[in-house]
Amino acid sequence: MTRTLSARASLPPARRRDDGDAVMAMQRGPLNSTLKPDLAAIRRPPVFALIIISALSPFGINAIVPSMPAIAEAFQSDYARVQLALSLYLAAIAVAQIFIGPLSDRFGRRPVLLVGFAIFLAVSIALPFAPTVDLLIAGRVVQGASACVGIVLGRAIVRDLFDRRQAASMLGYVTMGLAVAPMVAPSIGGLLQEAFDWTAILWFMALLGAVTVAVTFTHVPETNLTPTERLSFASVFKDFGSLLRNLDFNLFTANVALASGVFFAFLGGAPYVSERLLGLSPAVYGIWFGATPVGYFCGNYVTGRYTERFGVARMIVAGSVLMVVAAALPLLLFLGGLGGAPALFLPMVLVGFASGLALPSGFSGAVSVRPDIAGAASGLSGAAQIGAGAVLSAAAGAVLTGRDSAMPMLWLMLAASILSLLLAMAIYWRNRPAV
Repeated sequence: MTRTLSARASLPPARRRDDGDAVMAMQRGPLNSTLKPDLAAIRRPPVFALIIISALSPFGINAIVPSMPAIAEAFQSDYARVQLALSLYLAAIAVAQIFIGPLSDRFGRRPVLLVGFAIFLAVSIALPFAPTVDLLIAGRVVQGASACVGIVLGRAIVRDLFDRRQAASMLGYVTMGLAVAPMVAPSIGGLLQEAFDWTAILWFMALLGAVTVAVTFTHVPETNLTPTERLSFASVFKDFGSLLRNLDFNLFTANVALASGVFFAFLGGAPYVSERLLGLSPAVYGIWFGATPVGYFCGNYVTGRYTERFGVARMIVAGSVLMVVAAALPLLLFLGGLGGAPALFLPMVLVGFASGLALPSGFSGAVSVRPDIAGAASGLSGAAQIGAGAVLSAAAGAVLTGRDSAMPMLWLMLAASILSLLLAMAIYWRNRPAV
């Protein structure tokens, strides 16, 4: 901590930037890009293995989305109740990832991965036989909590093995998997439903679970060579308390949560709007949805190119302003009588681009507030992001149930984007001497 503060203090005043930029500046320099010396004898897991273990959970988020209206019909349930299969899946990820890191610190990365994926596989095999919608939702909760071991420990394994420069490169490939999985999941889910029925996607997830268990068993070695002697959840929660008392951390985290919430509100309500109101088939929904992550890719590219020049706070403001514009656009089109698939889905490409500008900078700011506990900050801000997504996706399903209009969902998206912008302005105001 002392070293970090002294390094920041040494920055010339004229060039001192906001916290995220200062930390990035300190991390530059010639670094050893090979395996850490004490881990040189460990067989390096191939990149494809890290992508597979990291992508299972995000695939499971979106794969079932096109089938939610069909599930509601099969169980004779209302859409808001079936939508809990998505929102509670997200909530399970938010809660579970807080505990997975400490568990792997105590028992090792490999055992926690294998147990988590084995649970996911078992539940996925059982879910097609669920007799009630409540048991289906409960199974989805277990799926979310178990599969997210790959998200958390994929990053931990890279940090275990590599020094910083090569770790950044490896994590770039892993992040590609995290982005591609939810992009293709709705298309695959929609096609499987049309070819068979809605249970086919559950069987497909069971197949993916089996593949992930096999890949983990054969290609992912244990990389935690210094496990802790006991679980230390008390120290973890002490760090959480320290972060929650920090205004800057709360601003960055709340901005990330609400900016992400715009997309999750869309994710929770779009299947209802597209199938019940616009008459789109699940396969067509999946194809339209596939355009959304293109904007996110482009936004991330711009962030990588220009954040160092303009600073974290300015990128957050730019992304948040664009988010409000993107959320207002479908609302105005539907109010003007131009509602349709293009009016619903194409603005989401712009939402994705805005997210690509705001979210990486928001996370960077959150973990840079207290560099000495960056891991706890990453876990808590990530949990807040997914937790807010769960709430807003459930809210979107609730406000649409029984309605013959997309307007309640669109108003919810706009409200989240406006709150995100207000937080972005507060972040900029507090960091204005440095940006």
